[in-house]
Amino acid sequence: MNRDSILQALSQVQEPDLKKDLVSLNMIRDLEVNGNKVSFKVILTTPACPLKEKIRQDCEEAILNVFPQAQIIIDMQAEVTSVLKANFLPNIKNIVAIASGKGGVGKSTVTANLAVALAQTGAKVGVIDADIFGPSMPVMFGVEYEKPMLQEIEGKQYILPVEQYGVKLISMGFLSPAESAVVWRGPMASKALLQFLNDVHWGELDYLLLDLPPGTSDIHLTMAQAMPLTGVVIVTTPQKVALADAQKGLMMFRQGTINIPILGIVENMAYFTPAELPQNKYYIFGRDGGKVLAERYNVPFLGEIPLVQGIREAGDIGRPIIAQGEEETPTYQAFKALAENLARQIAIRNAQIAAQNVAVS
Repeated sequence: MNRDSILQALSQVQEPDLKKDLVSLNMIRDLEVNGNKVSFKVILTTPACPLKEKIRQDCEEAILNVFPQAQIIIDMQAEVTSVLKANFLPNIKNIVAIASGKGGVGKSTVTANLAVALAQTGAKVGVIDADIFGPSMPVMFGVEYEKPMLQEIEGKQYILPVEQYGVKLISMGFLSPAESAVVWRGPMASKALLQFLNDVHWGELDYLLLDLPPGTSDIHLTMAQAMPLTGVVIVTTPQKVALADAQKGLMMFRQGTINIPILGIVENMAYFTPAELPQNKYYIFGRDGGKVLAERYNVPFLGEIPLVQGIREAGDIGRPIIAQGEEETPTYQAFKALAENLARQIAIRNAQIAAQNVAVS
């Protein structure tokens, strides 16, 4: 039993999503063999990997099939992948827009809980509240009275984002009184979005989520043209009118002039679950509309979020429901699965682009 024989055994283990073996993907690091003891690291593509335990078990089985007496220690770690241009915010690995065709579908609620769920896995996460005219993130994170600080870094004045629940935040809600309306023309709002990107000191981030305003507007065009996006997540509800608008939003991002990948569709308010009957599901707005839309346009379906009173209450008190630690509830599990599925789709897309770039070069 030596390094070569262990690597040979591990070369039989495939990464389930990327369809290649762990050795050729350079996911096996710091391999040491001492007698019957084997230790190594497995570097996952995201800390939110839902297949972490399967990969660990597959590695153990591959080695034990060849060396039954082996004592195996596996350290599961993660390095989030990125294919964004290095000269554009080089410390941000992935920028993901969260969009909806219409208002009222819970896009900001999904964004807030998704951000916290990703942060809970150990990922470094930021959120830009790109809804300049109707910012909601300060309230949802319970920091509506916070004011971002300024700091000079390498000769430039930067805005420092507000941090809450492990997530870095910036929003127009921090910069204007809550009771005041932001009355700006489109170009001014677009300029503010660019400042949130370039003039905020984000530090290192694995995922930067953009909570976009509903519909299609100057903000969407500015975002598409001015920054490299990893992809877009479309949030909808099951009703026919919401699905029709979600379809328009999806097609906007697929236009040739924009052409941003759709990472998946989320169906919010998919079913009603009473707190006293957590196993019951009542499809009061229709059923499987988001799944059908995803199948029609051949994009991933990332998950469905129940309609639960606790989600609304959590947003009102400024503590996203995923941050409340009730891990056995259907809502917690739904947002946890959503974060895992999104991280998975980002890793798959990055691997595909990296492979294409290698093939072209």
